[in-house]
Amino acid sequence: MQELATERVVIVGAGLGALYAALRLSPRPVLVISPEALGTGASSAWAQGGVAAAMDPADSAEAHAADTVRAGAGTVDADVARAVAAEARAHVLDLTDLGTCFDRADDGAYVMSREAAHSFARVVRVKGDQAGAEIMRALIAEVRRTPSIQVLDGVIATGLAVHAGGVQGVEVSLSRPGGSVPCLIRCPAVLLAGGGSGGLFAQTTNPSRIRGQVIGLAARAGAVIADAEFVQFHPTAIATGADPAPLATEALRGAGATLINADGVRFMAAWHPDGELAPRDIVARAIYAETQAGRRPMLDTRAALGQRILGEYPAVAGACQAAGIDPVRDPIPVAAAAHYHMGGIASDARGRASLDRLWVCGEAASTGLHGANRLASNGLLEALVYARRCALDIEAALAPCALAPAVTLPDLAPQASPDPHLVARLRRAMTDGVGVVRTAAGLHQALGIIASVESAQADCAELRNMTATATLIAAAALLREESRGGHYRADFPDMDGATGSRSHMTLAQAMTLRARTALETT
Repeated sequence: MQELATERVVIVGAGLGALYAALRLSPRPVLVISPEALGTGASSAWAQGGVAAAMDPADSAEAHAADTVRAGAGTVDADVARAVAAEARAHVLDLTDLGTCFDRADDGAYVMSREAAHSFARVVRVKGDQAGAEIMRALIAEVRRTPSIQVLDGVIATGLAVHAGGVQGVEVSLSRPGGSVPCLIRCPAVLLAGGGSGGLFAQTTNPSRIRGQVIGLAARAGAVIADAEFVQFHPTAIATGADPAPLATEALRGAGATLINADGVRFMAAWHPDGELAPRDIVARAIYAETQAGRRPMLDTRAALGQRILGEYPAVAGACQAAGIDPVRDPIPVAAAAHYHMGGIASDARGRASLDRLWVCGEAASTGLHGANRLASNGLLEALVYARRCALDIEAALAPCALAPAVTLPDLAPQASPDPHLVARLRRAMTDGVGVVRTAAGLHQALGIIASVESAQADCAELRNMTATATLIAAAALLREESRGGHYRADFPDMDGATGSRSHMTLAQAMTLRARTALETT
């Protein structure tokens, strides 16, 4: 393997957390590793709802934290929730200063949306459903103006070099079709901000490239993974057969849209007193149940919004129109789809992982904020808070550095990228066995398929990163013999007490369980 060295901090990922951290680290030189051109493949750019923050004088950070704890089904770290909610307003103001054009009323006040499980309208938005795209536009523009930030696109991180418990560098390869032999970039610190795991599932709202690789490469290096079993399934992915599925933002239900089935019956009242604004896990299971029963669940915006949906929610309207659906006249078919991974690389209050010289923020991290069921629009907020914390801690941990030459990769020889048939098999196994409703039998079967996929192309690091994360999710789900938040076990349908414990697991532990499961089922 070829090697090079740099004094730049290497940031893996190019979404909101990665770019915000890069800006906060300025003028320290950083290298941002991005598989695609900036803004084209990050989950952050697809976020429709916005940033949760108590911006209204009638609201409070304390109420926001309480809603976060309540939604998290007994496993949220309350101290983390209070600290993050207290920082939220400052980050919205910072994004505004960076050029994000949040929706404002005539008096200058921020226009707020109410989303599921919030007791108040506290989601700051842009053009109804354009928050992620607009925030990313503003950050990308600022990054391009910042000389200390180098962006290396067309490159994917495939591994970490570790010595004596500390990260020494990042292995990268070309993200083009066919890939390449990795090159090791030695560096003083690594920040992982490369997204979650939704693309590991056959039905997802995430960009197709984001399939748990960043969590997997950290796990393969020995990092502790927390709350891996808690995957959030968004209840209202637009069910048109597209991969990934377009998203119908929760703000539509906050604006009064209802959920009906093919018979025109509203069904959420039977599931929860809050109806369409019940916590996401409950709405997702209700949607899944209607789908399994063949009753075709749909989101009906006609009475609540009518013609207004075209101007106020252009992303949703555009996705519908592309699929031949007129949301002004027709209900929108929906399905539950993998959307956000509450679990990830265990990180502390400073954003540090269990390996020295490794930090993590965004969806790849597990901070204790989300618990078993992320409160709507807390995802972007967490990325902002921990990106800043990581930047501050990295700066404090390293010697000053004002200048560093740009990194130029050497010519890299071709190497096989993940076999698309194996990836499709992996994704199908995850949806079938580790999806909205889980059982021991389904999890055993999924673990067996994951092992088979992994062995079929054992020399492909990117695929092994995917199967590592898939193994951790399935293994943690098998061990949690209760139903809590986004984790629902049909064979253990009850929650084991109001307060639960977080899970922590290494890949070695998950692999031991996978091997034992294989022996038990043969």
